[in-house]
Amino acid sequence: MKLYKAILIIVAVLFIDQASKIYIKLNYMLRDSRNPILDWDKFQLLFYENPGAAWGFELPGDYGKIILTVFRIFAICGIGYWLWKSVRDKSHSILIVCIALIFAGAFGNIIDSVFYGKIFSSSMNSVATFLPENGGYGSWFHGEVVDMLYFPLFDGTWPQWVPSVGGQQFTFFNAVFNVADSAITVGVILLILFSKKAFPDKK
Repeated sequence: MKLYKAILIIVAVLFIDQASKIYIKLNYMLRDSRNPILDWDKFQLLFYENPGAAWGFELPGDYGKIILTVFRIFAICGIGYWLWKSVRDKSHSILIVCIALIFAGAFGNIIDSVFYGKIFSSSMNSVATFLPENGGYGSWFHGEVVDMLYFPLFDGTWPQWVPSVGGQQFTFFNAVFNVADSAITVGVILLILFSKKAFPDKK
């Protein structure tokens, strides 16, 4: 697989990811929820901002956010090298596609972390503005990742016999994520499913 094809995948994912995030920032207040598909109530656009890494993980302290973002940048440099080396070594196309998806997803969320705090105003209690006169809601490297995809597939109640949570309400798959997260997840799942093709036995 040629490198330009991998770059096209990365550009396509980044375009969709950033377009969806900018749309949400400029049209939704934080925690706003809408159902874009009227006949399907199991999908919502729910605006949520993630201050840290996956699943809301956050490093404490004033420099925690910077450390996390710098770590992401180093990680994406390593992924970029892996992609380049895989293309150079003429690895299987499935491996190159997976790396491209993971790279694009990681890069998409880095853009939020690095730039969004500066270029957008706060979404708390009002719709954000782009390049506000009074400055953004944060500084460089202190932006929050925009999430908006929410699939509450099933609502139910834990059986009474379940320790600690018996009788409590629960929602199956209550994570809020974005296109970048989806690209990373798809890339990892494909790597697992097609691991024998992606990493053939050299023998």
